[in-house]
Amino acid sequence: MRKTFQLQVEGKHPDRHLEAIKHEIRKYIKRERRRVLPEGSDFWDFDCKFGAAEESAEVVHLSAITGLIDGVVKEAGKQFYIEVVARPAKRAPRPAGEKTEAPSDED
Repeated sequence: MRKTFQLQVEGKHPDRHLEAIKHEIRKYIKRERRRVLPEGSDFWDFDCKFGAAEESAEVVHLSAITGLIDGVVKEAGKQFYIEVVARPAKRAPRPAGEKTEAPSDED
């Protein structure tokens, strides 16, 4: 998904329009995660960029997108550009000696 979203659309309530934009982004991510993984991959990773315009977009983490959108709205921005591209990835094994369980508090 590579798209520029307008935040001020005539005839639409700004809060409802913002929720519709967030819903569209979440729906895209869910749809991409349902796709069949290629051989040798464990999960879908996402390369994300966010900015006021396509030229000024910077690399961000997927979990930071909602907060960045809210920041643009608070600053009364008129639009933002978002790029979310799915790619297959493989998890790295845990280093030897690292505990997999949380320590217990048994006394």
